[in-house]
Amino acid sequence: MTRIRHVIASAFIAVISAESALTQEGSPSPIPMSGKLVDIGGWKLHLDCTGTTRVGQPTVVLEAGAGDISVEWSLVQPGIARFARVCSYDRAGAGWSELGPYPRTFHQIAYELHTLLEKAGEQKPYLMVAHSFGGWPVRTFQIEYPADVVGMVLVEAGQDDPLRMLGDGKVVHASDLVRGTPIPPVKTSGALRVEDIPPNTINAIRSGMAESARHALEPPRDKLPPDAQKVRLWSFSQIGIYVNGNPAEIEELAWLRTERKKSEHPLGSLPLIVYTRGKSEDDGPDSKANEADRFKQHEAVAQMSTRGQHLVAAKSGHHIQIEEPELVVAAVREVLGAIKP
Repeated sequence: MTRIRHVIASAFIAVISAESALTQEGSPSPIPMSGKLVDIGGWKLHLDCTGTTRVGQPTVVLEAGAGDISVEWSLVQPGIARFARVCSYDRAGAGWSELGPYPRTFHQIAYELHTLLEKAGEQKPYLMVAHSFGGWPVRTFQIEYPADVVGMVLVEAGQDDPLRMLGDGKVVHASDLVRGTPIPPVKTSGALRVEDIPPNTINAIRSGMAESARHALEPPRDKLPPDAQKVRLWSFSQIGIYVNGNPAEIEELAWLRTERKKSEHPLGSLPLIVYTRGKSEDDGPDSKANEADRFKQHEAVAQMSTRGQHLVAAKSGHHIQIEEPELVVAAVREVLGAIKP
């Protein structure tokens, strides 16, 4: 436990805070929980499935971005539910979900999601949809459980070799930071408790909560339904959402790059749509080069399948599922139609 405390303190991810004037730490949810809590081995995860299960049709699974929760899909899930069974969920510690084991690696998240869907009895196989950070655990999920994934839609998903800023302000690619450190094994028990988190880390979280909440609903998130906005603010006032550190991220990104390069089309003919934003959110001096790099890396991911498509959401920035949700719904419909029964 001492080692866990040390790792959390040293690898803790930057705080995204909530407005304490609106919601308080430990306060109840502002609206009744949608869906249900499912025990996956000593900790419970929130799962919200809507739409009708149809014989022979995959279940659509939604994975949110970093700092995001299930309600980020509020403009997408109802549209998909009209023609398919669709599930959103909260990763451990976020939203309505309880804390899970630490560290929060891509492999750990993929294991927990797979276990959640199985224990909830949701029909296999799955069509995986991911936004931003969520692309990495979803791709990990596909590698670890290939028979269970029959299609993917990646929405502004994390790049294979993203940029990272060092302490001295220097910007490098993740590939420049690889050290060959082993990726921690998946944990099937031993969920973290709030009292296990070092006091200095708890204090850092609490001191930042009110400040960053002012940005929690900045555009485009002001387009989310009112209830979704309330839940988002509430989630950010709870400590669990901040316990998401992954000291193995650089090594896991290297692993994903290696898996991608094992063959020309490692996904075979798996139906795949990759969406890239059309509006830049980078206004720095290297913005054009960075956007070109993003596009190139997304194109490489699309090429993982012989049926991969790389599309651009012309009117959207990073949050395509909020700015142009109809594109994501249409992509899911198209991939479903391309999946062989």
